[in-house]
Amino acid sequence: MGDQIQFIVEKLNQEPFRKNYNLISFDSLESLQLLQLLSDVLGEIDPKHAVDIREELPEQTAKRMLNLLGILKYKPPGTVPDLSAFRQGLVTGSKPVIHPVLYWLLQRTSELKKRAYLARFLVKLEVPAEFLQDDTVADFNKQYEELMEAFKNLHKEHEQLKISGLSTAEIRRDISAMEEEKDQLAKRVERLKKRVETVQNHQRMLEIARQLRLEKEREESLAQQKQEQKSQLFHAEQRLQRAQVQLKEMQHVVADSKPESLMKKLEEEINFNSYLVTEKIPREMESKKTSVYFLQKVAAEPAMTQADLTALQSEINEVNAQMNQLIEKRMMKYEPADSKFSMYRQQASIISRKKEAKAEELQAAKEEMCSLERQVEQKSSQAHQLEGSEVLTEDELKQYVSKLRSKNTFYKKKRLEIAEITAEYGILQRTEELLRQRHEAVQQQLQAIEEKKGISGYSYTQEELERVSAVKSEMDEVKGQTLDNMSEMVKKLNAMVAEKKASLAPVIKELRQLRQNCQ
Repeated sequence: MGDQIQFIVEKLNQEPFRKNYNLISFDSLESLQLLQLLSDVLGEIDPKHAVDIREELPEQTAKRMLNLLGILKYKPPGTVPDLSAFRQGLVTGSKPVIHPVLYWLLQRTSELKKRAYLARFLVKLEVPAEFLQDDTVADFNKQYEELMEAFKNLHKEHEQLKISGLSTAEIRRDISAMEEEKDQLAKRVERLKKRVETVQNHQRMLEIARQLRLEKEREESLAQQKQEQKSQLFHAEQRLQRAQVQLKEMQHVVADSKPESLMKKLEEEINFNSYLVTEKIPREMESKKTSVYFLQKVAAEPAMTQADLTALQSEINEVNAQMNQLIEKRMMKYEPADSKFSMYRQQASIISRKKEAKAEELQAAKEEMCSLERQVEQKSSQAHQLEGSEVLTEDELKQYVSKLRSKNTFYKKKRLEIAEITAEYGILQRTEELLRQRHEAVQQQLQAIEEKKGISGYSYTQEELERVSAVKSEMDEVKGQTLDNMSEMVKKLNAMVAEKKASLAPVIKELRQLRQNCQ
Protein backbone atom coordinates (compact mmCIF):
# COMPACT_ATOMS: atom_id res chain seq x y z
CA MET A 1 0.00 0.00 0.00
CA GLY A 2 2.89 2.35 0.72
CA ASP A 3 4.32 1.78 -2.76
CA GLN A 4 0.93 2.58 -4.27
CA ILE A 5 0.64 5.85 -2.36
CA GLN A 6 4.19 6.84 -3.28
CA PHE A 7 3.47 6.10 -6.96
CA ILE A 8 0.22 8.12 -6.81
CA VAL A 9 2.02 11.10 -5.21
CA GLU A 10 4.79 10.99 -7.84
CA LYS A 11 2.29 10.92 -10.70
CA LEU A 12 0.16 13.70 -9.22
CA ASN A 13 3.21 15.93 -8.81
CA GLN A 14 4.02 15.59 -12.52
CA GLU A 15 2.34 17.09 -15.56
CA PRO A 16 -0.53 17.78 -16.07
CA PHE A 17 -1.67 17.70 -12.43
CA ARG A 18 1.24 19.47 -10.58
CA LYS A 19 -0.33 19.04 -7.12
CA ASN A 20 2.91 19.32 -5.09
CA TYR A 21 1.86 16.64 -2.61
CA ASN A 22 4.02 14.64 -0.27
CA LEU A 23 3.12 11.42 1.52
CA ILE A 24 1.90 13.18 4.66
CA SER A 25 -0.19 15.84 2.91
CA PHE A 26 -1.72 13.28 0.55
CA ASP A 27 -2.57 10.94 3.41
CA SER A 28 -4.23 13.81 5.30
CA LEU A 29 -6.68 14.63 2.46
CA GLU A 30 -10.36 14.53 3.39
CA SER A 31 -12.98 12.47 1.59
CA LEU A 32 -14.34 15.41 -0.43
CA GLN A 33 -10.82 16.37 -1.53
CA LEU A 34 -10.11 12.74 -2.53
CA LEU A 35 -13.30 12.62 -4.59
CA GLN A 36 -12.38 15.92 -6.30
CA LEU A 37 -8.89 14.53 -6.99
CA LEU A 38 -10.41 11.36 -8.51
CA SER A 39 -12.75 13.54 -10.60
CA ASP A 40 -9.75 15.58 -11.84
CA VAL A 41 -7.92 12.41 -12.89
CA LEU A 42 -11.04 11.12 -14.68
CA GLY A 43 -11.38 14.54 -16.32
CA GLU A 44 -7.84 14.23 -17.63
CA ILE A 45 -8.81 10.88 -19.18
CA ASP A 46 -12.20 12.10 -20.48
CA PRO A 47 -12.70 15.91 -20.61
CA LYS A 48 -16.45 15.51 -20.05
CA HIS A 49 -15.73 14.53 -16.43
CA ALA A 50 -13.68 17.65 -15.60
CA VAL A 51 -16.32 19.07 -13.23
CA ASP A 52 -16.48 20.46 -9.71
CA ILE A 53 -18.16 17.86 -7.50
CA ARG A 54 -19.50 20.61 -5.22
CA GLU A 55 -21.88 21.59 -8.02
CA GLU A 56 -23.52 18.14 -8.27
CA LEU A 57 -25.16 15.71 -5.90
CA PRO A 58 -23.13 12.84 -4.38
CA GLU A 59 -25.37 10.27 -6.14
CA GLN A 60 -24.73 11.95 -9.50
CA THR A 61 -20.98 12.01 -8.82
CA ALA A 62 -20.93 8.32 -7.91
CA LYS A 63 -23.07 7.40 -10.92
CA ARG A 64 -20.86 9.40 -13.30
CA MET A 65 -17.66 7.88 -11.92
CA LEU A 66 -19.06 4.35 -11.90
CA ASN A 67 -20.22 4.74 -15.50
CA LEU A 68 -16.77 5.84 -16.68
CA LEU A 69 -14.99 3.18 -14.61
CA GLY A 70 -17.27 0.56 -16.17
CA ILE A 71 -16.39 1.82 -19.65
CA LEU A 72 -12.70 1.70 -18.73
CA LYS A 73 -13.22 -1.92 -17.49
CA TYR A 74 -12.04 -1.32 -13.93
CA LYS A 75 -12.57 -4.15 -11.47
CA PRO A 76 -12.41 -3.54 -7.70
CA PRO A 77 -9.55 -5.31 -5.90
CA GLY A 78 -10.05 -8.36 -3.78
CA THR A 79 -10.00 -6.30 -0.57
CA VAL A 80 -13.44 -4.83 -1.44
CA PRO A 81 -16.10 -7.47 -0.56
CA ASP A 82 -18.71 -6.66 -3.22
CA LEU A 83 -19.87 -4.02 -5.69
CA SER A 84 -22.29 -2.38 -3.25
CA ALA A 85 -19.48 -1.79 -0.76
CA PHE A 86 -17.36 -0.35 -3.55
CA ARG A 87 -20.20 1.98 -4.59
CA GLN A 88 -20.74 3.06 -0.97
CA GLY A 89 -17.00 3.72 -0.53
CA LEU A 90 -16.99 5.75 -3.73
CA VAL A 91 -19.88 7.89 -2.46
CA THR A 92 -18.28 8.49 0.93
CA GLY A 93 -14.74 8.98 -0.45
CA SER A 94 -13.20 6.05 1.44
CA LYS A 95 -9.41 5.80 1.16
CA PRO A 96 -9.30 1.98 0.73
CA VAL A 97 -11.57 2.44 -2.31
CA ILE A 98 -10.19 5.68 -3.81
CA HIS A 99 -6.46 4.85 -3.54
CA PRO A 100 -6.59 1.64 -5.68
CA VAL A 101 -8.71 3.45 -8.28
CA LEU A 102 -6.17 6.31 -8.49
CA TYR A 103 -3.28 3.82 -8.67
CA TRP A 104 -4.99 1.90 -11.50
CA LEU A 105 -5.88 5.06 -13.45
CA LEU A 106 -2.44 6.69 -13.13
CA GLN A 107 -0.68 3.48 -14.18
CA ARG A 108 -2.27 3.45 -17.65
CA THR A 109 -3.41 7.00 -18.36
CA SER A 110 -2.56 7.03 -22.07
CA GLU A 111 -4.24 3.68 -22.68
CA LEU A 112 -7.36 4.77 -20.80
CA LYS A 113 -7.51 8.06 -22.74
CA LYS A 114 -7.62 6.06 -25.95
CA ARG A 115 -10.27 3.72 -24.53
CA ALA A 116 -12.44 6.64 -23.35
CA TYR A 117 -12.10 8.31 -26.73
CA LEU A 118 -13.17 5.13 -28.53
CA ALA A 119 -16.01 4.54 -26.07
CA ARG A 120 -17.68 7.79 -27.15
CA PHE A 121 -18.14 6.29 -30.62
CA LEU A 122 -18.16 2.54 -30.06
CA VAL A 123 -20.45 2.09 -27.04
CA LYS A 124 -23.56 0.89 -28.82
CA LEU A 125 -26.94 2.34 -27.90
CA GLU A 126 -29.35 -0.46 -27.13
CA VAL A 127 -32.65 0.15 -28.98
CA PRO A 128 -35.64 -1.85 -27.71
CA ALA A 129 -37.00 -4.45 -30.09
CA GLU A 130 -40.44 -2.87 -30.27
CA PHE A 131 -38.92 0.36 -31.63
CA LEU A 132 -36.96 -1.56 -34.26
CA GLN A 133 -40.25 -2.69 -35.79
CA ASP A 134 -40.51 0.79 -37.29
CA ASP A 135 -38.77 0.93 -40.70
CA THR A 136 -37.36 4.43 -40.14
CA VAL A 137 -35.84 3.51 -36.76
CA ALA A 138 -34.47 0.28 -38.22
CA ASP A 139 -32.85 2.17 -41.13
CA PHE A 140 -31.30 4.68 -38.75
CA ASN A 141 -30.02 1.89 -36.53
CA LYS A 142 -28.49 0.15 -39.56
CA GLN A 143 -26.80 3.39 -40.66
CA TYR A 144 -25.56 3.86 -37.10
CA GLU A 145 -23.98 0.38 -37.09
CA GLU A 146 -22.41 0.97 -40.53
CA LEU A 147 -20.92 4.27 -39.38
CA MET A 148 -19.55 2.53 -36.28
CA GLU A 149 -17.85 -0.10 -38.45
CA ALA A 150 -16.47 2.62 -40.73
CA PHE A 151 -15.09 4.43 -37.69
CA LYS A 152 -13.40 1.21 -36.53
CA ASN A 153 -11.73 0.75 -39.91
CA LEU A 154 -10.59 4.38 -40.06
CA HIS A 155 -9.19 4.19 -36.55
CA LYS A 156 -7.25 1.02 -37.43
CA GLU A 157 -5.81 2.72 -40.53
CA HIS A 158 -4.89 5.76 -38.43
CA GLU A 159 -3.08 3.58 -35.88
CA GLN A 160 -1.23 1.75 -38.65
CA LEU A 161 -0.14 5.05 -40.18
CA LYS A 162 1.08 6.25 -36.79
CA ILE A 163 3.05 3.04 -36.31
CA SER A 164 4.53 3.25 -39.81
CA GLY A 165 6.39 6.43 -38.74
CA LEU A 166 5.36 8.62 -41.68
CA SER A 167 4.58 12.21 -40.73
CA THR A 168 3.60 15.32 -42.66
CA ALA A 169 6.81 17.07 -41.61
CA GLU A 170 8.96 14.28 -43.07
CA ILE A 171 6.89 14.25 -46.28
CA ARG A 172 7.24 18.03 -46.58
CA ARG A 173 11.00 17.78 -46.06
CA ASP A 174 11.20 15.09 -48.73
CA ILE A 175 9.13 17.20 -51.13
CA SER A 176 11.27 20.29 -50.50
CA ALA A 177 14.44 18.23 -50.99
CA MET A 178 13.09 16.81 -54.25
CA GLU A 179 12.11 20.30 -55.44
CA GLU A 180 15.61 21.58 -54.67
CA GLU A 181 17.08 18.63 -56.55
CA LYS A 182 14.73 19.35 -59.44
CA ASP A 183 15.87 22.99 -59.54
CA GLN A 184 19.52 21.92 -59.47
CA LEU A 185 18.92 19.47 -62.33
CA ALA A 186 17.12 22.17 -64.35
CA LYS A 187 20.06 24.53 -63.81
CA ARG A 188 22.52 21.82 -64.87
CA VAL A 189 20.45 21.15 -68.01
CA GLU A 190 20.45 24.88 -68.85
CA ARG A 191 24.22 25.06 -68.38
CA LEU A 192 24.74 21.98 -70.56
CA LYS A 193 22.45 23.43 -73.25
CA LYS A 194 24.44 26.65 -73.30
CA ARG A 195 27.67 24.69 -73.48
CA VAL A 196 26.37 22.48 -76.32
CA GLU A 197 25.07 25.41 -78.36
CA THR A 198 28.64 26.57 -78.95
CA VAL A 199 29.53 23.21 -80.58
CA GLN A 200 29.13 22.80 -84.34
CA ASN A 201 26.35 20.49 -85.57
CA HIS A 202 24.98 20.20 -82.03
CA GLN A 203 21.44 19.47 -83.28
CA ARG A 204 22.65 16.46 -85.26
CA MET A 205 24.72 15.24 -82.31
CA LEU A 206 21.73 15.59 -79.98
CA GLU A 207 19.58 13.62 -82.43
CA ILE A 208 22.23 10.88 -82.59
CA ALA A 209 22.44 10.81 -78.76
CA ARG A 210 18.64 10.51 -78.53
CA GLN A 211 18.63 7.64 -81.00
CA LEU A 212 21.43 5.95 -79.02
CA ARG A 213 19.40 6.27 -75.79
CA LEU A 214 16.32 4.84 -77.51
CA GLU A 215 18.34 1.92 -78.87
CA LYS A 216 19.78 1.22 -75.42
CA GLU A 217 16.30 1.24 -73.88
CA ARG A 218 15.12 -1.08 -76.65
CA GLU A 219 18.09 -3.36 -76.00
CA GLU A 220 17.24 -3.50 -72.28
CA SER A 221 13.59 -4.27 -73.03
CA LEU A 222 14.64 -7.01 -75.48
CA ALA A 223 17.00 -8.51 -72.90
CA GLN A 224 14.17 -8.50 -70.36
CA GLN A 225 11.82 -10.14 -72.85
CA LYS A 226 14.51 -12.73 -73.59
CA GLN A 227 14.85 -13.50 -69.89
CA GLU A 228 11.05 -13.80 -69.50
CA GLN A 229 10.83 -16.09 -72.51
CA LYS A 230 13.64 -18.24 -71.06
CA SER A 231 11.77 -18.56 -67.78
CA GLN A 232 8.53 -19.36 -69.64
CA LEU A 233 10.36 -21.97 -71.69
CA PHE A 234 11.82 -23.48 -68.54
CA HIS A 235 8.39 -23.65 -66.86
CA ALA A 236 6.92 -25.16 -70.02
CA GLU A 237 9.66 -27.82 -70.02
CA GLN A 238 8.94 -28.55 -66.38
CA ARG A 239 5.23 -28.91 -67.10
CA LEU A 240 6.08 -31.17 -70.04
CA GLN A 241 8.31 -33.33 -67.84
CA ARG A 242 5.62 -33.60 -65.16
CA ALA A 243 3.03 -34.46 -67.81
CA GLN A 244 5.34 -37.12 -69.27
CA VAL A 245 5.94 -38.59 -65.80
CA GLN A 246 2.20 -38.65 -65.12
CA LEU A 247 1.60 -40.20 -68.53
CA LYS A 248 4.15 -42.93 -67.83
CA GLU A 249 2.60 -43.58 -64.41
CA MET A 250 -0.88 -43.75 -65.88
CA GLN A 251 0.32 -46.07 -68.66
CA HIS A 252 2.04 -48.27 -66.11
CA VAL A 253 -1.08 -48.30 -63.94
CA VAL A 254 -3.32 -49.07 -66.92
CA ALA A 255 -0.98 -51.78 -68.17
CA ASP A 256 -0.60 -53.50 -64.81
CA SER A 257 -4.11 -53.01 -63.44
CA LYS A 258 -7.57 -54.23 -64.11
CA PRO A 259 -10.91 -52.41 -63.98
CA GLU A 260 -11.66 -54.04 -60.64
CA SER A 261 -8.48 -52.65 -59.03
CA LEU A 262 -9.15 -49.19 -60.50
CA MET A 263 -12.69 -49.25 -59.15
CA LYS A 264 -11.38 -50.35 -55.78
CA LYS A 265 -8.88 -47.48 -55.63
CA LEU A 266 -11.55 -45.00 -56.64
CA GLU A 267 -13.89 -46.38 -53.97
CA GLU A 268 -11.16 -46.06 -51.33
CA GLU A 269 -10.44 -42.48 -52.36
CA ILE A 270 -14.17 -41.65 -52.39
CA ASN A 271 -14.62 -43.22 -48.95
CA PHE A 272 -11.69 -41.26 -47.58
CA ASN A 273 -12.94 -37.97 -49.03
CA SER A 274 -16.50 -38.64 -47.84
CA TYR A 275 -15.16 -39.39 -44.35
CA LEU A 276 -13.28 -36.09 -44.40
CA VAL A 277 -16.32 -34.15 -45.62
CA THR A 278 -19.00 -35.78 -43.46
CA GLU A 279 -17.19 -36.55 -40.19
CA LYS A 280 -13.72 -35.11 -39.70
CA ILE A 281 -14.02 -31.60 -41.15
CA PRO A 282 -17.48 -30.84 -39.56
CA ARG A 283 -16.16 -32.04 -36.18
CA GLU A 284 -13.09 -29.85 -36.50
CA MET A 285 -15.22 -26.88 -37.61
CA GLU A 286 -17.52 -27.36 -34.64
CA SER A 287 -14.57 -27.51 -32.24
CA LYS A 288 -13.03 -24.40 -33.84
CA LYS A 289 -16.36 -22.54 -33.61
CA THR A 290 -16.68 -23.53 -29.95
CA SER A 291 -13.14 -22.37 -29.17
CA VAL A 292 -13.70 -19.09 -31.07
CA TYR A 293 -16.95 -18.53 -29.15
CA PHE A 294 -15.25 -19.08 -25.81
CA LEU A 295 -12.31 -16.86 -26.83
CA GLN A 296 -14.67 -14.06 -27.88
CA LYS A 297 -16.53 -14.46 -24.62
CA VAL A 298 -13.28 -14.25 -22.65
CA ALA A 299 -12.11 -11.23 -24.68
CA ALA A 300 -15.43 -9.43 -24.10
CA GLU A 301 -15.19 -9.85 -20.33
CA PRO A 302 -13.23 -7.32 -18.24
CA ALA A 303 -9.72 -8.07 -17.04
CA MET A 304 -9.61 -10.71 -14.30
CA THR A 305 -7.66 -10.40 -11.09
CA GLN A 306 -5.86 -13.13 -9.20
CA ALA A 307 -8.84 -13.49 -6.87
CA ASP A 308 -11.16 -14.19 -9.83
CA LEU A 309 -8.72 -16.79 -11.20
CA THR A 310 -8.56 -18.45 -7.77
CA ALA A 311 -12.36 -18.56 -7.57
CA LEU A 312 -12.61 -20.08 -11.07
CA GLN A 313 -9.97 -22.68 -10.20
CA SER A 314 -11.89 -23.63 -7.06
CA GLU A 315 -15.11 -23.98 -9.13
CA ILE A 316 -13.27 -26.19 -11.64
CA ASN A 317 -11.97 -28.38 -8.81
CA GLU A 318 -15.49 -28.70 -7.36
CA VAL A 319 -16.97 -29.66 -10.75
CA ASN A 320 -14.20 -32.24 -11.28
CA ALA A 321 -14.90 -33.70 -7.86
CA GLN A 322 -18.63 -33.92 -8.64
CA MET A 323 -17.83 -35.62 -11.97
CA ASN A 324 -15.62 -38.18 -10.20
CA GLN A 325 -18.38 -38.88 -7.67
CA LEU A 326 -20.93 -39.39 -10.45
CA ILE A 327 -18.56 -41.75 -12.28
CA GLU A 328 -18.02 -43.75 -9.09
CA LYS A 329 -21.80 -43.96 -8.50
CA ARG A 330 -22.30 -45.11 -12.08
CA MET A 331 -19.61 -47.76 -11.69
CA MET A 332 -21.22 -48.95 -8.45
CA LYS A 333 -24.60 -49.26 -10.18
CA TYR A 334 -23.02 -50.99 -13.19
CA GLU A 335 -24.94 -54.11 -14.24
CA PRO A 336 -23.13 -57.19 -15.59
CA ALA A 337 -25.64 -57.53 -18.46
CA ASP A 338 -24.26 -54.36 -20.04
CA SER A 339 -20.69 -55.67 -20.08
CA LYS A 340 -20.97 -56.91 -23.68
CA PHE A 341 -22.30 -53.57 -24.85
CA SER A 342 -19.52 -51.73 -23.01
CA MET A 343 -16.94 -53.99 -24.65
CA TYR A 344 -18.42 -53.26 -28.06
CA ARG A 345 -18.53 -49.57 -27.28
CA GLN A 346 -14.86 -49.61 -26.26
CA GLN A 347 -13.91 -51.47 -29.43
CA ALA A 348 -15.91 -49.03 -31.55
CA SER A 349 -14.30 -46.03 -29.86
CA ILE A 350 -10.82 -47.54 -30.31
CA ILE A 351 -11.52 -48.21 -34.00
CA SER A 352 -12.87 -44.67 -34.52
CA ARG A 353 -9.81 -43.18 -32.84
CA LYS A 354 -7.51 -45.32 -35.00
CA LYS A 355 -9.48 -44.26 -38.04
CA GLU A 356 -9.13 -40.59 -37.16
CA ALA A 357 -5.40 -41.03 -36.50
CA LYS A 358 -4.83 -42.78 -39.83
CA ALA A 359 -6.86 -40.11 -41.65
CA GLU A 360 -4.77 -37.39 -40.05
CA GLU A 361 -1.56 -39.24 -40.92
CA LEU A 362 -2.72 -39.62 -44.54
CA GLN A 363 -3.65 -35.95 -44.73
CA ALA A 364 -0.32 -34.93 -43.25
CA ALA A 365 1.53 -37.20 -45.69
CA LYS A 366 -0.34 -35.63 -48.62
CA GLU A 367 0.44 -32.12 -47.41
CA GLU A 368 4.09 -33.05 -46.88
CA MET A 369 4.27 -34.54 -50.38
CA CYS A 370 2.79 -31.35 -51.88
CA SER A 371 5.23 -29.17 -49.96
CA LEU A 372 8.16 -31.34 -51.04
CA GLU A 373 7.03 -31.10 -54.66
CA ARG A 374 6.87 -27.32 -54.37
CA GLN A 375 10.34 -27.26 -52.83
CA VAL A 376 11.69 -29.43 -55.65
CA GLU A 377 10.20 -27.04 -58.20
CA GLN A 378 11.69 -24.03 -56.42
CA LYS A 379 15.12 -25.65 -56.19
CA SER A 380 15.06 -26.65 -59.83
CA SER A 381 14.03 -23.13 -60.88
CA GLN A 382 16.82 -21.65 -58.74
CA ALA A 383 19.34 -24.05 -60.28
CA HIS A 384 18.13 -23.09 -63.74
CA GLN A 385 18.44 -19.39 -62.93
CA LEU A 386 22.05 -19.90 -61.82
CA GLU A 387 22.86 -21.01 -65.40
CA GLY A 388 25.95 -23.13 -65.15
CA SER A 389 27.16 -22.19 -61.69
CA GLU A 390 29.71 -24.52 -60.13
CA VAL A 391 28.40 -27.59 -58.34
CA LEU A 392 30.11 -28.73 -55.18
CA THR A 393 32.36 -31.74 -55.55
CA GLU A 394 32.34 -34.64 -53.11
CA ASP A 395 35.31 -33.31 -51.11
CA GLU A 396 33.88 -29.80 -51.00
CA LEU A 397 30.53 -31.21 -49.91
CA LYS A 398 32.24 -33.18 -47.13
CA GLN A 399 34.07 -30.04 -45.99
CA TYR A 400 30.82 -28.11 -46.06
CA VAL A 401 29.05 -30.81 -44.03
CA SER A 402 31.89 -30.90 -41.47
CA LYS A 403 31.75 -27.12 -41.21
CA LEU A 404 28.00 -27.29 -40.65
CA ARG A 405 28.51 -29.92 -37.95
CA SER A 406 31.08 -27.78 -36.16
CA LYS A 407 28.73 -24.80 -36.37
CA ASN A 408 25.91 -26.94 -35.06
CA THR A 409 28.06 -28.05 -32.12
CA PHE A 410 29.01 -24.45 -31.41
CA TYR A 411 25.35 -23.43 -31.65
CA LYS A 412 24.29 -26.18 -29.21
CA LYS A 413 27.01 -25.10 -26.80
CA LYS A 414 25.90 -21.48 -26.93
CA ARG A 415 22.27 -22.48 -26.59
CA LEU A 416 23.17 -24.49 -23.47
CA GLU A 417 24.96 -21.45 -22.06
CA ILE A 418 21.93 -19.30 -22.82
CA ALA A 419 19.70 -21.85 -21.06
CA GLU A 420 21.97 -21.78 -17.99
CA ILE A 421 21.98 -17.97 -17.97
CA THR A 422 18.19 -17.96 -18.34
CA ALA A 423 17.82 -20.38 -15.43
CA GLU A 424 20.15 -18.27 -13.31
CA TYR A 425 18.18 -15.17 -14.27
CA GLY A 426 14.96 -16.88 -13.20
CA ILE A 427 16.52 -17.84 -9.86
CA LEU A 428 17.73 -14.28 -9.30
CA GLN A 429 14.35 -12.89 -10.27
CA ARG A 430 12.64 -15.25 -7.83
CA THR A 431 15.14 -14.26 -5.13
CA GLU A 432 14.43 -10.60 -5.80
CA GLU A 433 10.70 -11.25 -5.55
CA LEU A 434 11.13 -13.12 -2.24
CA LEU A 435 13.28 -10.33 -0.85
CA ARG A 436 10.72 -7.75 -1.94
CA GLN A 437 7.93 -9.75 -0.29
CA ARG A 438 10.02 -10.08 2.87
CA HIS A 439 10.68 -6.33 2.82
CA GLU A 440 6.96 -5.62 2.44
CA ALA A 441 6.18 -8.02 5.31
CA VAL A 442 8.78 -6.32 7.50
CA GLN A 443 7.29 -2.93 6.61
CA GLN A 444 3.81 -4.15 7.51
CA GLN A 445 5.11 -5.56 10.81
CA LEU A 446 6.83 -2.25 11.50
CA GLN A 447 3.62 -0.35 10.79
CA ALA A 448 1.66 -2.74 13.04
CA ILE A 449 4.20 -2.26 15.85
CA GLU A 450 4.02 1.52 15.41
CA GLU A 451 0.23 1.46 15.58
CA LYS A 452 0.40 -0.77 18.63
CA LYS A 453 2.84 1.57 20.36
CA GLY A 454 0.79 4.61 19.37
CA ILE A 455 3.44 6.13 17.10
CA SER A 456 1.84 5.44 13.73
CA GLY A 457 3.76 6.97 10.84
CA TYR A 458 7.02 7.12 12.79
CA SER A 459 9.02 5.35 10.06
CA TYR A 460 7.67 7.65 7.34
CA THR A 461 8.37 10.65 9.56
CA GLN A 462 11.88 9.34 10.24
CA GLU A 463 12.52 8.92 6.52
CA GLU A 464 11.17 12.40 5.86
CA LEU A 465 13.40 13.85 8.62
CA GLU A 466 16.42 12.04 7.17
CA ARG A 467 15.61 13.40 3.75
CA VAL A 468 15.15 16.90 5.14
CA SER A 469 18.41 16.62 7.09
CA ALA A 470 20.18 15.48 3.93
CA VAL A 471 18.74 18.44 2.05
CA LYS A 472 19.75 20.74 4.93
CA SER A 473 23.30 19.40 4.89
CA GLU A 474 23.46 20.02 1.16
CA MET A 475 22.18 23.56 1.69
CA ASP A 476 24.75 24.09 4.45
CA GLU A 477 27.49 22.96 2.12
CA VAL A 478 26.22 25.35 -0.52
CA LYS A 479 26.07 28.17 2.06
CA GLY A 480 29.63 27.35 3.22
CA GLN A 481 30.87 27.47 -0.34
CA THR A 482 29.04 30.78 -0.83
CA LEU A 483 30.63 32.25 2.34
CA ASP A 484 34.06 31.08 1.24
CA ASN A 485 33.52 32.72 -2.12
CA MET A 486 32.37 35.93 -0.43
CA SER A 487 35.39 35.98 1.92
CA GLU A 488 37.74 35.50 -1.03
CA MET A 489 35.98 38.32 -2.85
CA VAL A 490 36.35 40.62 0.23
CA LYS A 491 40.05 39.79 0.43
CA LYS A 492 40.46 40.61 -3.24
CA LEU A 493 38.62 43.92 -2.75
CA ASN A 494 40.79 44.84 0.28
CA ALA A 495 43.90 44.03 -1.69
CA MET A 496 42.69 46.18 -4.58
CA VAL A 497 41.90 49.08 -2.19
CA ALA A 498 45.35 48.84 -0.58
CA GLU A 499 46.97 48.78 -3.99
CA LYS A 500 45.01 51.85 -5.07
CA LYS A 501 45.97 53.65 -1.82
CA ALA A 502 49.61 52.87 -2.37
CA SER A 503 49.46 54.14 -5.94
CA LEU A 504 47.62 57.34 -4.90
CA ALA A 505 49.86 58.19 -1.88
CA PRO A 506 52.48 60.27 -3.82
CA VAL A 507 49.75 62.09 -5.69
CA ILE A 508 47.98 62.96 -2.41
CA LYS A 509 51.26 64.17 -0.91
CA GLU A 510 51.91 66.45 -3.89
CA LEU A 511 48.33 67.69 -3.71
CA ARG A 512 48.80 68.68 -0.06
CA GLN A 513 51.90 70.74 -0.93
CA LEU A 514 50.01 72.44 -3.74
CA ARG A 515 47.15 73.23 -1.38
CA GLN A 516 49.57 74.81 1.08
CA ASN A 517 51.19 76.90 -1.70
CA CYS A 518 47.72 77.93 -2.90
CA GLN A 519 46.71 79.04 0.60
